[in-house]
Amino acid sequence: MKRRLIVMRHAKSSWSSPAPTDHERPLNKRGQRDAPRVGAALVQAGWVPQLVLSSDSQRTRETFAGLLGSFPETVGVTYLPSFYHGGTNAVREEVTRLGDELECVLVLGHNPGWEQIVGALTGEGVVMKTATAALLARDLPHWHRAFEPASWTLERVIYPREL
Repeated sequence: MKRRLIVMRHAKSSWSSPAPTDHERPLNKRGQRDAPRVGAALVQAGWVPQLVLSSDSQRTRETFAGLLGSFPETVGVTYLPSFYHGGTNAVREEVTRLGDELECVLVLGHNPGWEQIVGALTGEGVVMKTATAALLARDLPHWHRAFEPASWTLERVIYPREL
């Protein structure tokens, strides 16, 4: 079965926010604009996730809300504290437990971990600026084998500045 994995970094956040912690930093105006544009680009490309696994930070929650407004139907989301500072290991732990009925999943989080995930899975270096989405595909019978090194094809990278 063809599986699709979208690796996306959160949209641009506000460094001037009065939020008391980094975890609570919201999106800035550019981030609020970019998230729906990337969501629309995913829909146009035919890459609508069935599930989103996301960091539980404020900026990733707001990024997901912006994406969701572009999707043609409701998409479930699971917010994971392990994705906040996590990288490859945190994502591996969640993705390899996915049900085989899922064909397209989006993981939403932070750098540097997200660049490392794309590099490990595809063997290609991708700069994951804010709101960048890397679209990965692979023939894969079961998600539990998803993290074999350099086994995915990088189909496309969506950069919000190009939309």
